[in-house]
Amino acid sequence: MIPETNARRFGHGPRPALAIHCSLAHSGAWRGVGAALSDELTLRAFDLPMHGRSGDWDGQGNIHDVATDMALSLLEAPMDLIGHSFGATVALRLAIEHPELVRSMTLIEPVYFAAAKQDDPDAMAEYNDQNAAFEAALAEGDKDTAARLFNRVWGDGTKWDQIPEPTRAYMVDRIGFIPASSPFLGEDSAGLLAPGMFDRASMPALLVEGSASPKAAHAINDSLMRRLPNARRVSVDGAGHMVPITHPAEVAEAIRDFLSDVPLV
Repeated sequence: MIPETNARRFGHGPRPALAIHCSLAHSGAWRGVGAALSDELTLRAFDLPMHGRSGDWDGQGNIHDVATDMALSLLEAPMDLIGHSFGATVALRLAIEHPELVRSMTLIEPVYFAAAKQDDPDAMAEYNDQNAAFEAALAEGDKDTAARLFNRVWGDGTKWDQIPEPTRAYMVDRIGFIPASSPFLGEDSAGLLAPGMFDRASMPALLVEGSASPKAAHAINDSLMRRLPNARRVSVDGAGHMVPITHPAEVAEAIRDFLSDVPLV
């Protein structure tokens, strides 16, 4: 049974689309992109489990399975999928497992570490070294330090003590979502890397990244470009991992240009 799923809509355009946000955020993260594309898309964005106003995860099963089932319940075929970070990995999984429901997918820095680990183990070894302090804080139960270190790598560049206290508390309260997502993100628990699986996702795909994002993000997109049958790639100059929030106009323009070649059928 999936948690109660809270969703909101942005825009009034002719293309129905589903947006899936990153870890430790909520569906409001799509406000800027949704506003910029309001004439083109009717964008439905939902809160992941444990996030925003959606229900909590009961700790049973695999959190990525739960998030994917929540997204699947909102798919009204055919739809354009837009995902960021963890949310982009859900979009990718839907495109592979349910291609008949997906018209196109825009993946903004999907944190699908398992793909890069298979294709570029050196890049991932470097990332794991950088991530050691975060893992140690989690192991010690120091959620405040873990959230601060996570934000340092995957945030928008704002220093931890400059982030409003309610936002910091929101991230600290949900930091357990990060290790809970590791079976899929790091170990490919759904088996998407098995031979032939990516061939199922033959719909148009757009990979988006920030030029200043972590090296691991670029390594993952390198891997997905090699695997996806019909993909193109865009880099947003000067942006980091939180590019849909920090550079919504540039991301929206990339999506608009991409979707201009995807027939609305």
